[in-house]
Amino acid sequence: MKVSVLGAGSFGTALANVLGDKGYNVYLYARRKELVDSINQNQENIEYLKGYKLSENIKATNHLEECLQNTKMIVLAIPTQNLSKFINEYRYLFPENIPIVCVAKGIEEHTLRLVSEILEEELPGKYQKYLCYLSGPSFAKEIIQRIPTLVSIASKNEEIAKQVQQYFYTSYFRTYWLDDVIGVEIGGALKNVIAIACGVSDGLGLGHNTRAALITRGLAEIQRLGVKKGANPMTFLGLTGLGDLVLTCTGELSRNRTVGFQLGKGKKLDEIIKELHQVAEGVYTARSAYDLSKKFDIEMPITESVYKMLYENIPPNEIVKKLMQRELKKEF
Repeated sequence: MKVSVLGAGSFGTALANVLGDKGYNVYLYARRKELVDSINQNQENIEYLKGYKLSENIKATNHLEECLQNTKMIVLAIPTQNLSKFINEYRYLFPENIPIVCVAKGIEEHTLRLVSEILEEELPGKYQKYLCYLSGPSFAKEIIQRIPTLVSIASKNEEIAKQVQQYFYTSYFRTYWLDDVIGVEIGGALKNVIAIACGVSDGLGLGHNTRAALITRGLAEIQRLGVKKGANPMTFLGLTGLGDLVLTCTGELSRNRTVGFQLGKGKKLDEIIKELHQVAEGVYTARSAYDLSKKFDIEMPITESVYKMLYENIPPNEIVKKLMQRELKKEF
């Protein structure tokens, strides 16, 4: 069976490897020829997953038509901020009646659309029943090492969700399914913002107490916005809520935590992003989540604090002081 992964970043490549381990013929789309050549000649993504051998069942290509022809599943691993442009440019190549699995996490700037809202608005109706969203606590470097990992597959179509669940399931990659697309999307997007806050805390040397408080109160903010958007509050206690939040806020492989850590150490955002060489979606999502909190009149003090550090250059120590001096109130 042929499957197609669009986007050869670290996560797209890691998922391609999972599918390759299943014995599928995986076509991995990358824009740049040098990356395609690296994968095809050396079985290695030298830019994003250097040092890890990829499945022999993976073929990289920079020809999207070749990638999508006769495929039985599309995995969209395109960054959130580029997703709408990509779909509008290439949707005419998408085959019909096959699962489309999006793994992007974030909120589109300016429009404030979740990834699911982008796909539902930009793809024709004939594709809608086949849309799925993969999310959960999963660092690419651990997936590629075949370390046991659990994720969720969300779709409004139970049949398609279960089909995709089976496609991805391996001895080290376990999949659950659920129908709360909005909850999965909100959890996957906002955990990156809270991870920046936790990174700042760690960079300032504030300790475990502060980090635990940020994770807990951050989860409350995520749940607050999610419920307002129509999500099931229980979703945020699962893999794509609490699970992904804990991983991203505490793991040293987290790009978003790294951004926050360097901010806490006094580095400027431009310098951090330049050194990172990869997308940290939380930087974009912080502004979009802040705008959503104002739109829906929801109290999200941690999200607001991250926004002010990133976009108003408020010093982290000043932010901590303001958070601690907020009005006392009941927890629930």
